[in-house]
Amino acid sequence: MNCVFVQIRCVPGRAYKVADEITLREIHSELYSTSGPFDLLVKLYIPAGEDVGKFINDKLLDIEGIQQTLTTLTFRAF
Repeated sequence: MNCVFVQIRCVPGRAYKVADEITLREIHSELYSTSGPFDLLVKLYIPAGEDVGKFINDKLLDIEGIQQTLTTLTFRAF
């Protein structure tokens, strides 16, 4: 499993609806509301061998209200 973090900027007023939709899809390990330029932070575990970009595109980015994302790949835990 590959751990990635996705920061999500939502259309104003849509953050809670986006968070609800992510929760319904059951694709995340953790989901947080955040301050700063992004509204949400999602921790995902992507199955080994799956393309990270395709997984995020197919499972996350079609949610209405997402304006921009920033994906951070992880390499190892300490």
